[in-house]
Amino acid sequence: MYKIIQKLLFLLPAEMAHHFTLKSLSILNSVGILNLVKSNYSNQQIKVMGIEFPNRIGLAAGLDKNGEHIKALSNLGFGFVEIGTVTPRPQPGNPKPRLFRLPAAKAIINRMGFNNLGVDELIHNVNKVRGSGFNGIIGINIGKNFDTAVEDATKDYLIGLRQSYRYADYVTINISSPNTPGLRTLQYGEELNNLLAAIKNEQMKLSLEFKKYIPIAVKVAPDLNDEEIKGIAEAILANNMDALIATNTTLSRDAVNGMRHAKEAGGLSGQPVRDMSTYVIAEFHKYLKDQVPIIGVGGISSAQDAQDKLDAGAALLQIYTGLIYKGPKLIKKILEATQK
Repeated sequence: MYKIIQKLLFLLPAEMAHHFTLKSLSILNSVGILNLVKSNYSNQQIKVMGIEFPNRIGLAAGLDKNGEHIKALSNLGFGFVEIGTVTPRPQPGNPKPRLFRLPAAKAIINRMGFNNLGVDELIHNVNKVRGSGFNGIIGINIGKNFDTAVEDATKDYLIGLRQSYRYADYVTINISSPNTPGLRTLQYGEELNNLLAAIKNEQMKLSLEFKKYIPIAVKVAPDLNDEEIKGIAEAILANNMDALIATNTTLSRDAVNGMRHAKEAGGLSGQPVRDMSTYVIAEFHKYLKDQVPIIGVGGISSAQDAQDKLDAGAALLQIYTGLIYKGPKLIKKILEATQK
């Protein structure tokens, strides 16, 4: 059934299909249809970051940037949904077209550029879904505005953290998107340490103010060498971050050279990033061990892909591109194959 739906959706431009699918899911959810397809895997509880997750499979950030479809997406069977990336101020993102399919590689290239309606609108949507009785796990992924200088990025992250803190189950610091100029430089050296120290200090203040501790995850790129991985791991440990998300999209085109759209600028996701991501997870796990949990994401399109990331050291998993190519049954297949 999903293959037929996918063929029809792939007749539309990628970004149009994206919005059409999300709106359709919310309509189906509003009339109760998604409850008929929802996976019955809420009994695979796992505790990570002090949070009891119904199951270990989450939706990666980027699909629902403004938190407008949380309930519908959760009802596909996800144990948690991460929304965003959201910035302090609304921004349109990069010029269109900015989303490209590479079906032969089961991949996508995007250069969306953190297009979103701003953190205030996202929080409004989270409040709305919470008010409707939704009690699922929500992660909020925050970033900096396009026109905020890299040297001032910490200010944007602190705004995002303050605004989202009391409404999130966890917050993700996105310093790894390739589509905001200079953003990835925040992954290294003194800039990373200074950012994480400021984030940790604000987290402690907010935990006292609101009398609850909201964990913070750091999302990194797959395009890291071993020395860079070691440096990032040391900064995460030194600043007592609560989790690592590995990985974002890649700038590499080695696996898709010669394919249509392969030369488009942006981050490549899907199967071509799978092995890179799994390697990065394994390398980080050497340093983080059981002190900092890893959320594994990147190229998961089968139960075996998921198991490989768990074996590499991931505690939780996220999917995005695999969902587009394989449909909601991918969630069920992974959970069936990776039961504790």
